[in-house]
Amino acid sequence: MKVVYSRRAFRDREAILDYLHKQSPVGERNVLARFEHAVRLLGDPPSSGVPTDVGNVRVLFVGRYPYKIFYKITGDTVELVHIRHTSRSPSEFG
Repeated sequence: MKVVYSRRAFRDREAILDYLHKQSPVGERNVLARFEHAVRLLGDPPSSGVPTDVGNVRVLFVGRYPYKIFYKITGDTVELVHIRHTSRSPSEFG
């Protein structure tokens, strides 16, 4: 399956990495590697995430880091719709 970022998810990822870079460049690289690994996992099987209460949106937890990747499956495409830190207050994607 093809995996794509929505504009929002891409901005989320970039903001997270920018923040981490200022705190710890090594931490930024580690989180980026886990994001990339999680995105690869979504390609096969994409249904591995947990269903949410929002339509066909699912959530995948990013390994040992406190991030959630929200995504939806449309045909042969997995669209990442939002990425957020688990300590943030709930949004429309849980």
